[in-house]
Amino acid sequence: MSLPGFPDAAPLAGLGGGILIGLAAALMLLGAGRIAGVSGIFARATGLSDSGMSKPGAWMFVLGLPLGAFIVALATGGLPANFASPAYLVVAGLLVGIGTRLGSGCTSGHGVCGVSRLSQRSLVATVTFMAAGIATVALMNTLGMEVLP
Repeated sequence: MSLPGFPDAAPLAGLGGGILIGLAAALMLLGAGRIAGVSGIFARATGLSDSGMSKPGAWMFVLGLPLGAFIVALATGGLPANFASPAYLVVAGLLVGIGTRLGSGCTSGHGVCGVSRLSQRSLVATVTFMAAGIATVALMNTLGMEVLP
């Protein structure tokens, strides 16, 4: 299944991934009483924050993210992946980190957990994330910049 104008889109895989992310966030909230915000959990794991889940639990969560992707890749025979240049990745990572600190959370915390709880702060943050992403892509397309090889 493909979407018009998006030849590389995989909507069913995206739907499956979204369902799994929602289930994981719900299980964490119901089971541990914690929001599954990756930036906060990463901050706890690395010692940047003293609040939240236990440090070993935070590390297990952080390490589980790439491990889960690896398991899916093994189960499906691999996933096609194209990465931008290391310079783009470093700049993008820094901007995401700064944005996460400024917004008091990341897309997973605000977009998945906050919106599902109808948090006004998360609704504003998610709309801001989406608007900034759309504006960035439009600007890059206008300037003829291509990030991926």
